[in-house]
Amino acid sequence: MNKYGNERVVFMGDVFDSKAERSRFIELSLLEKAGKISGLQRQVKFELIPKQPGERAVDYIADFAYTENGVNVAEDVKSEGTRRDKAYVIKRKLFKQKYPGWIFREEIR
Repeated sequence: MNKYGNERVVFMGDVFDSKAERSRFIELSLLEKAGKISGLQRQVKFELIPKQPGERAVDYIADFAYTENGVNVAEDVKSEGTRRDKAYVIKRKLFKQKYPGWIFREEIR
């Protein structure tokens, strides 16, 4: 169980952080097979602040990244409670600033 009370789930050999994330992956996989999205990836790392002397880089890891109608989308599956986490809010804002060509989507479950 993680800090938000979710249990990891194994599905077809892949580990997901929650049942909601696994469910969304199944939905996105079906959309990809139907040709609605393309290039579906999981756990995609985006650098928000580069490494500096004495400091580590700050990264945001999207649950999913894909292309929809020619536009890149980064998506996170969140509950109402976890989407208010202060670190997550800051990373979401930094992501939107650093990657303005991407759509940031939250899937609230």
